[in-house]
Amino acid sequence: MTEQETPLFAIEKLYVKDLSLEVPNAPAIYVESESPEVGLQLQTGVQRLTEDAFEVTLTVTVTAKLGEKTVFLVEVGQAGIFRVRNVPEENLDPLLSIACPNILFPYAREVVSDAVSRGGFAPVVLQPVNFESLYAARQQEQAASAGQTAQ
Repeated sequence: MTEQETPLFAIEKLYVKDLSLEVPNAPAIYVESESPEVGLQLQTGVQRLTEDAFEVTLTVTVTAKLGEKTVFLVEVGQAGIFRVRNVPEENLDPLLSIACPNILFPYAREVVSDAVSRGGFAPVVLQPVNFESLYAARQQEQAASAGQTAQ
């Protein structure tokens, strides 16, 4: 294998692409004594920038509720530009959908925790996420829906 054919995976840049914190029921929500129920949503997006450069964005949405009242809602779009060269096409999607979000998640977790703290609440520490199992589940869903469409 020549140097030109050697697979390359490199992080070019990591950055917060989007950040939003909403506290719609302030200031009344600050006198509540109950602990809110916290929900988490994850979404990834990939955009090809050049032949070998990709922007991967991991969007993390954390919503805390007390009954019907929203305590806070924080949304972070943590992004990175990744250089990928000489990787077989069949390995490209898993690389961008598993490895890149695994790299981005700790940064997004830190931004979420910091934003929630700055909003006047106890920090939210997100548990690790298994992006490999999320990817596998998404592949199964796509295969199942493709099978239903073919029938």
